[in-house]
Amino acid sequence: MSQINEYQDKTVLVTGGAGCVGSNLTKELSKLDVEKVIILDNLSSAYEWNTPIGENIEFIKGDILDDAVLKRVFKQKPSHVFHLAAHFANQNSVDNPEHDLMVNGIGILKVLQYAQLTDVDRFVYSSSGCGVYGLDSKMPFEETDISISLHTPYQVTKLLGELYTNYFNNLYNMPIVNARFFNVFGPGEVPGKYRNVIPNFFYWSMTNQALPITGDGSETRDWTFVEDIVDGLLAMGIEEKAIGEAINLGSGEDHQVIEMANKVNTLTGNKEGISYIARRDWDAKTKLLSSIEKAKDILGYKPSISFDEGLKRTHNWFSTNWKDIEESAEFDY
Repeated sequence: MSQINEYQDKTVLVTGGAGCVGSNLTKELSKLDVEKVIILDNLSSAYEWNTPIGENIEFIKGDILDDAVLKRVFKQKPSHVFHLAAHFANQNSVDNPEHDLMVNGIGILKVLQYAQLTDVDRFVYSSSGCGVYGLDSKMPFEETDISISLHTPYQVTKLLGELYTNYFNNLYNMPIVNARFFNVFGPGEVPGKYRNVIPNFFYWSMTNQALPITGDGSETRDWTFVEDIVDGLLAMGIEEKAIGEAINLGSGEDHQVIEMANKVNTLTGNKEGISYIARRDWDAKTKLLSSIEKAKDILGYKPSISFDEGLKRTHNWFSTNWKDIEESAEFDY
């Protein structure tokens, strides 16, 4: 993938740019001689200490539901929009379904409307491969095999976002791409009540707690290192053949939860081991695995960071930023 010169002198908007994927994407864009990367984030699930800074990075604290903020951002006429802002996590959506719909439904609609009015060159939407495929979808999940029998509001609204982007592509010829993420992990994700399992496991392991597995540990996930996700996103922003497409971004490999938990405990030296708790009502998918053939064909996508290497880099990030992480992590005990 050759993105080196394609973003030169462009203004790029990254909504949700203070989160794990957004912060890593922003850092890479800032190296590509862009005119400016605009981060729009309300810091509802991110932190200013983890937000990238640089001469060509502008951080705007604001909400995608706020028209005044969106007018301020789109007045700068970004050529590319990476829409990563979301009401995140399945359990969060079960607990707060109306807010989930507002952010992931009305929010993306508002951003698409402003993007259409300012005639953006590319709109890349972060959908969820873990969300839009269901129990009736074959595995490994291929892009044509989505489901409408879903188990959480988050899954529903992530699919809704794709329907809206497709609508803007069909009616207004907006050049959109739907990126379906699979189990992203890596530096930049602070642990907390509604966060992903790997950052939470590192936190609990580094505070000498047993790692709580929901189920029996044989469940599998397609964990994908954030740098590989960023490579895929950058290619989506420039590849003409990607326009109008939904494309999986995963590792193409699956690993058992118990394998991951043991690796985390080994890296941190945690002796407390593992505990087992009941699976959550909505957690119906015991196995997740992406097909990444379409990404390879269209984007030249090739994940390069192994699962073990990704875990090591994540542990290093936790160790380096432990004071800030410890102060920021929020759990209900």
